[in-house]
Amino acid sequence: MAKKKQEPFEDDGDRQQDIADFIRPFVVAPAKKKVKLSDYDPGYKGSFIKKKEARKMLKDGISLLFEYQERLYAENTDALLIILQARDAAGKDSAIKHVMRGLNPQGTQVYSFKAPSPEELDHDYLWRTHKAMPERGRIGIFNRSYYEEVLVVKVHPAILDGQHLPPELKDEDVWTRRYAEINNHEKYLTNQGIHIVKIFLNVSRDEQKERFLERIDRPEKNWKFSEADARERAYWDDYTRAYEEMLARTSTRSAPWYVVPADHKWFTRLAVAAIVADKLMEINPHYPEVNDEHLAELTKAREMLLGEE
Repeated sequence: MAKKKQEPFEDDGDRQQDIADFIRPFVVAPAKKKVKLSDYDPGYKGSFIKKKEARKMLKDGISLLFEYQERLYAENTDALLIILQARDAAGKDSAIKHVMRGLNPQGTQVYSFKAPSPEELDHDYLWRTHKAMPERGRIGIFNRSYYEEVLVVKVHPAILDGQHLPPELKDEDVWTRRYAEINNHEKYLTNQGIHIVKIFLNVSRDEQKERFLERIDRPEKNWKFSEADARERAYWDDYTRAYEEMLARTSTRSAPWYVVPADHKWFTRLAVAAIVADKLMEINPHYPEVNDEHLAELTKAREMLLGEE
């Protein structure tokens, strides 16, 4: 049966265009052969948006996300995968908490991927994330993902030794192969109705330092920080090159990357909400329509309920 157009908001057309215009500066063009993070300002917050206005816009955006999530869940055809990648303290947890808090937990799944377990290392590197893919009708959120395989593993290539790969596959072409494997994997997912949104939260070195110090100075945040986090700052430039290569090699037409400014958390949350809303509006899920037989059953059920004493 053909889908019936449903508009939860009278101005959805204008709203979708406004959202598309707002997030356009953050998208990495699929045809872009070279990406420089220096071209993306971590402190950008939009000259036309104030913090107070952003909070109101975020609240409205969460309501929009809820409406489309309800449709997605009811239709049970498509799924949405949101991938969040970032340096430490860029605000991934915060974005998940503040942007997704208005969604129905029944239709949302969040996975945080840490260092691989021994079981995971005995499988291919896509295995642990593939089995966590969202079901049809659901929104899945990956806090880090298989992209760690071309980020931290590339910065620390000794990690490859623990992945039990055949020696001939640990050559200099391993990264080129992984970019291609990831692109093919994501193409497969989109061909199965799993839409992908990939967001890199771009925090500056100075802001990361301030957030690290806050985690040390505030006892309730001590658990979020370790000496190893501080040591990783020595590899800042290496990570920058790894992120730039990742963005250039894996931003595709069906699964583009978005580089979101992360120095101002209130703006980051608004941008993430807008990117997710844009994708859900593009999917445009609908509540299922019932046939005449089902409508007759509903009429009969109504008569039975009203006839009860």
